[in-house]
Amino acid sequence: MEDRIHAHGAERPTLSIRDLSVEFPKREGAVKVVDKVSLDVWPREIVGVIGESGSGKTLTSLAALRLLPKRAQATGSIKLGERSILDLSERDMRGLRGDRLAFIPQDAMRSLNPTMRVGRQIGEPLVLHRKTPWKQAVDAAAKLLKSVHVRDAEDRIRNYPHNFSGGMQQRAMIAMGLALEPELLIADEPTTALDVTVQAQVLKLLKEIRDSHGTSILFITHDLGVVAELCDWVYVMYRGRIVEEGTVRRIFTTPREDYTRMLLAATPTIFDQRAELS
Repeated sequence: MEDRIHAHGAERPTLSIRDLSVEFPKREGAVKVVDKVSLDVWPREIVGVIGESGSGKTLTSLAALRLLPKRAQATGSIKLGERSILDLSERDMRGLRGDRLAFIPQDAMRSLNPTMRVGRQIGEPLVLHRKTPWKQAVDAAAKLLKSVHVRDAEDRIRNYPHNFSGGMQQRAMIAMGLALEPELLIADEPTTALDVTVQAQVLKLLKEIRDSHGTSILFITHDLGVVAELCDWVYVMYRGRIVEEGTVRRIFTTPREDYTRMLLAATPTIFDQRAELS
């Protein structure tokens, strides 16, 4: 942990979460689904949060976006740079989302507006946050689509989402997230619905984004293979808590917790990846 901090010198974490708890009120008492979670994402770092369904990983990311369900109650500290997320007004929070903080959801087709051309959707953050005229914003959308390796981007911006394949829809969502060059990109299982070939292309693209834009990425997943391919640091979540953290190499070669070892053993391809990391 000290080596990780030392590597970034005087820099601050892009995202710093301390003692985050998320509860849902019930008649018989509150149900705590995230329990005192602390994690950091440093500049130009890709951090994975891994755990099975119900572990609390997605709710942790939604808390960082201030997009928790209405009944959920969050306590603790979440900072984007020096700004305290939980203390911001909703108006100020809307100003951060899409600007300094972007989100790539799991299901791109549901997130894209089926009645709106892709170019206008990608350019919309520029209009809302930078007051860019629509024509310039759509021109910028074509460049963004091209940057995420969509062929014939100048023509594709006129298409509707249903004209795109699943992989292209996900690329469009990534392009939308990159429109304002955010400091932090939060991706919630963005490759789950994609076939293996397209998944590999998206993971390669996320690495390119980190390297070319200097963007920090928080990647939520249940797939250890994705973590091995993409991440620099990984947090393992179980029943709402962080049970282990470390470099990908350390987690894969010398896991310390029984739950982490169980995850590794339950993933058939992991043993080959562990051998490559050792």
